Amino acid sequence: MKETASCEYCMYYSYNEEYEYYECEMDLDEDDMIRFLSNSVERCPYFRMGNEYSIVKKQI
Repeated sequence: MKETASCEYCMYYSYNEEYEYYECEMDLDEDDMIRFLSNSVERCPYFRMGNEYSIVKKQI
């Protein structure tokens, strides 16, 4: 069984208050961006499970 990951749980997926939407903070190349926008990816290679403690560390 393939493991799927939702962007909502990823530590790189954050809310942009200026533009009022969620976005991926990874620096994706053109091919990765096309796959991401077309939803043709089964599992993101950059997915890292986010939790409250790792998010706080990132903000410091």
